[in-house]
Amino acid sequence: MHDRLTSGPAATPTAGSTESAEPLAGGLKQRHLTMLGLGGVIGAGLFVGSGAGIALAGPGIVVSYLIAGALAMCVMRMLGEMSTALPASGSFSVHAERALGRWAGFSVGWLYWFLLVVVLAVEATGAAQIANGWLPSVPQWAWVLVFMIVFTGANLAAVKNFGEFEFYFAALKVFAIVAFLVLGLLAVFGVLPDTRPAGLANLTGQGGFLPHGWQGVTSGVLAVIFAFGGLEVVTIAAAESDDPVRSVARAVRSAVYRILFFYVGSMAVIVVVLPWTAQKAGLSPYVTVLDAIGIPSAGQIMNIVVFVALLSALNANLYGSSRMVFSLAERGEAPKALLKVSGSGVPRRAVLASVAFGFVSVLLNLKWPDSVFLYMLNAVGAVLLFVWAMIAVSQLRLRPRVEREAPERLVLRMWLFPGLTWVTLAAMATVFVLMLLDDAARPQLLWSLGATALVLAVAGVRELRARRV
Repeated sequence: MHDRLTSGPAATPTAGSTESAEPLAGGLKQRHLTMLGLGGVIGAGLFVGSGAGIALAGPGIVVSYLIAGALAMCVMRMLGEMSTALPASGSFSVHAERALGRWAGFSVGWLYWFLLVVVLAVEATGAAQIANGWLPSVPQWAWVLVFMIVFTGANLAAVKNFGEFEFYFAALKVFAIVAFLVLGLLAVFGVLPDTRPAGLANLTGQGGFLPHGWQGVTSGVLAVIFAFGGLEVVTIAAAESDDPVRSVARAVRSAVYRILFFYVGSMAVIVVVLPWTAQKAGLSPYVTVLDAIGIPSAGQIMNIVVFVALLSALNANLYGSSRMVFSLAERGEAPKALLKVSGSGVPRRAVLASVAFGFVSVLLNLKWPDSVFLYMLNAVGAVLLFVWAMIAVSQLRLRPRVEREAPERLVLRMWLFPGLTWVTLAAMATVFVLMLLDDAARPQLLWSLGATALVLAVAGVRELRARRV
């Protein structure tokens, strides 16, 4: 019964399986996975990028985050369902291959790998800029080199090193956001010195709750939706945990509370404490609020938090990209040389291949940030939505198959299947249309569609060649 689920091209042994000749070593504990899930949803996009969303939507940014968060939660629930039923280090790439064929696994895997190694450059450069501000005598490129060497070493040594780094990074980010929420609520109720109850004046003044109408809310969705990227790494990492099924199930079940608590909660505090018009361009809204309620050195504190968030994302992206390309190699979609695993169970060649391209991306970002690298960044800008759409389509195909052949594997189920899966796909299609109609987002969408079309064309050629053999 179970053999039919793993028949075909995707049946090659995957990381974490007992059949693999060179399996990846388990080493991630439940606490690592839990904090990776918690930290994965808190990034620089929330601490800094949320300001752009507030400028577009005003207090309605709370609704924007609710919409974007609901979409991310549905995708994670679908991914969690498939990852608990069929755990693999390639996660959604393996699922796409099982559901749709080799072309789908190849396309999703390589596009996601490309996304991670390009974004890795943004994170390394951003962290280096902050560090350079603290120690101007050390050039920015030197900081980038230090970060890349440190995290390459951590990822080469053992998977538990990655887990430990992420555990403490995530713990600091969680502490920061909880502290902000507590201080913000104290300010809202007028408990802090020199503050008085905020009431609802800031929600209804300055143009009302929706100063730019529903158009502002939809623009806010476009500005914040990509901040939810990164949650997928939890399902990739789960394959190297002691109990993949339970680890994924716990991480996905708590996703709804994380999104509501961290994202929506902090946005609500921000727009209640201060008028949305008080936010300053280029300055984190968290810094603006902390300054307003009298927290000393708020800007420097937030700089430290953003610095940690960037290094955390760099670490997670290096890990995720190496495991994705390793999984592709396992299935014959990447060079077999990348399958070499160290004695400690780490795919070192896959790590080095990913960090090598990461170094190239960083150099392009430092040398040509407004030309070559900008085109690369635009080329992956909307790729996350394509990956999410493929997750939804794969779940539509795999769920009935698992129910028919191995129902006991469905320890985590997508809500209201299949209706809510179709609604999620429709929502993603709407986001694509909105990006096409938005002058600022259109170039990013078109470049990403071009990159996706190129990878799909390569996948199609490979498929045709395989059929002729």
